[in-house]
Amino acid sequence: MGITIAVIAVIAIAALWAVSLYNRLVSRRNLVKEAWSGIDVSLKKRYDLIPNLVETVKGYAAHEKTALENVTRYRTASMQANSPQDKIQAENNLSRALGSLIAVAENYPDLKASTNFLQLQDELSAIENNLESARRYYNGTVRENNILVESFPSNIVAGMFGFKTSVFFEIDNPVHRERPNVSFQ
Repeated sequence: MGITIAVIAVIAIAALWAVSLYNRLVSRRNLVKEAWSGIDVSLKKRYDLIPNLVETVKGYAAHEKTALENVTRYRTASMQANSPQDKIQAENNLSRALGSLIAVAENYPDLKASTNFLQLQDELSAIENNLESARRYYNGTVRENNILVESFPSNIVAGMFGFKTSVFFEIDNPVHRERPNVSFQ
């Protein structure tokens, strides 16, 4: 009788432990999803601002067609990307294209002095700062999720219920990790 109670107690403790781990895994997965939605909000603001920025530059720099087309093409590709991996790659391309567009603006003093362009530049800067914070939060939640999914013994429960590691939002080319020095002064 005493052995039966001990076995039942061990099974009950193991079950509670497994339920607790499962709930932590679900929590981490939802935090990753929440963090990704924060990135999506910042990206949506960025996507909405880009056409205004392109039109403003287009008015001053009509012959800079390639830079304008690249921004538009990469914006569309980024908006259509579905998976985090595709979105990360598309965003890296869009960031490079935006950097080129801003560099084009450096060659046009009237454009740099335009109130509309300055306002758009300030909005883009604020959005980029929000996006940087959202990426940092996302990567932190991915780190915590991945540790839990990959660590023993939680990896057993994660494997049983199909929990997967998430992808970090990283810059793919080390040269692009350096923040460009952009000045509108």
